[in-house]
Amino acid sequence: MGNICAVVVDPRAPGRLVIQEVPEPVPLPNEALVRVHAFSLNRGEVRRSLAAAAGWRPGWDVAGTIEAAAADGSGPPVGARVVGLLPSAAWAQVVAVPTTNLAEIPSSVSFAQASTLPVAGLTALYTLEKGGNLLDRAVLITGASGGVGYFAIQLARLAGARVVGLVHQEAHARVAREAGANLVVAGDPVGAAAHGPYQLILDSVGGKTLGAALSMLARRGICVNFGITESDMTTFNVQQFYMTGGATLRGFFLFDELGANPAGPNLARLVDLVANGKLRPCIEIEQPWTSIGAVAQDLYARRYPGKAVLLVQG
Repeated sequence: MGNICAVVVDPRAPGRLVIQEVPEPVPLPNEALVRVHAFSLNRGEVRRSLAAAAGWRPGWDVAGTIEAAAADGSGPPVGARVVGLLPSAAWAQVVAVPTTNLAEIPSSVSFAQASTLPVAGLTALYTLEKGGNLLDRAVLITGASGGVGYFAIQLARLAGARVVGLVHQEAHARVAREAGANLVVAGDPVGAAAHGPYQLILDSVGGKTLGAALSMLARRGICVNFGITESDMTTFNVQQFYMTGGATLRGFFLFDELGANPAGPNLARLVDLVANGKLRPCIEIEQPWTSIGAVAQDLYARRYPGKAVLLVQG
């Protein structure tokens, strides 16, 4: 057993994140060892890092090559290019990943592109599926310039939906437009009401944005909330909500969803869409992983839209 380098929490460091040596992982029989080439950042893991104890290891999304295949014979062979998902500790040179959370990637898809897919891509895919048949349906996506929003706009359009994207800053509206939103509203969420009502609303913002969005649901419409970038407290007009008729507010947590909807096969679906040019990751930042502290701080402060990808050396 040797050591590898990994990102860990250090309260004294900028962004509370540094690269340190940790013990090399020992895989379970159903886990493969992956040599990591790239990982992407998500606000959830960065938020947790701000409060986590020293030594905690963040990270969900990874892309790399199989260094040791799973002992039980499941999953990809040694040398295969893969994308994978972990509940934590993914930001490292080598990680042990359950084979049910892995999908192979072709040479036409870069490690950086693939690394954006696990949390953001799966969240977009699964939350859209809560809306059922979206053909010719009105869909509102808040936080539309973020990693999930960018994928959700594209996937909703592929499903035949009419998509309205809501962004916090006018400067980020271009990203939602590039993703293919039929219309983009910047600033006050009330501005999206004129283009509803909506059969499906995907909300990653919470706060007053979620409260406003609930008033825009169509009869039997569904609002799926999966984030709180604005606030974890929301007020809304309850009478208006229940008088809409059959309206639903649903909470979504990806790692709970994975128990019934495994990551591997759905990651393979997303990879295939990228390989065929039907789905485009939005990578705004691509830097060496030694930039982890600064990049994480900028992500949390919403200084850039889209995804940040860090490349692992060694």
